[in-house]
Amino acid sequence: MATIDNQIMNIKLEEKEESKEYKEEEREEEVNEDFNVTIFRFKFTEEFMEELYSFSKIHQYDGRKDFKEAWEIWTEAYSEIVESETERLHHLGYEGDALDKMFKSARYYFRKKSPIKPEPKQRRPYINVTHDILAAMDQHIAASIGSDEYQPKNGFISFCINNEAVLKQTISKIFEQGIRDAVTIQEKLKKTYKNRYFLLITKK
Repeated sequence: MATIDNQIMNIKLEEKEESKEYKEEEREEEVNEDFNVTIFRFKFTEEFMEELYSFSKIHQYDGRKDFKEAWEIWTEAYSEIVESETERLHHLGYEGDALDKMFKSARYYFRKKSPIKPEPKQRRPYINVTHDILAAMDQHIAASIGSDEYQPKNGFISFCINNEAVLKQTISKIFEQGIRDAVTIQEKLKKTYKNRYFLLITKK
């Protein structure tokens, strides 16, 4: 079981290293909390993007003047979908020049966009964790959440230090699933802890 002990030790050491950055992160979070910023992304519909992309690739190698002349002809020929897309964007709250947005997308984005789609990323294997560690996490969060200094990120470090037995049991079960990568296991446990935290606070 030395390998499991090494996994636990690695998790503790890495989490302690990350704790050095907590104060700086907390300062940034305090500043960010003062701003209530909503970011709107006004995307074109898939149907409109297909037409825009098709136009852009046909005129991919046109100079700016020829491209603009072709653009004026295209917008007249496709005035119905251009107007429909413009109205949709304005209805969503877009206050800029929709036609200019379309032109810039065609000229500077779609014209250079490769038609080759990247290969889908291989999904990580799903990792099951034991009910015992979920219960231990819930208990630790409930006992710690009242502290002003408590946050999920530093709470996870405390959890690992004080729950070696259940941590060792869980890592052993993960090994049985054929997963032995330390980073993968650490990220899974950390994410599980944070998920249990958010689950608890949303129930309140």
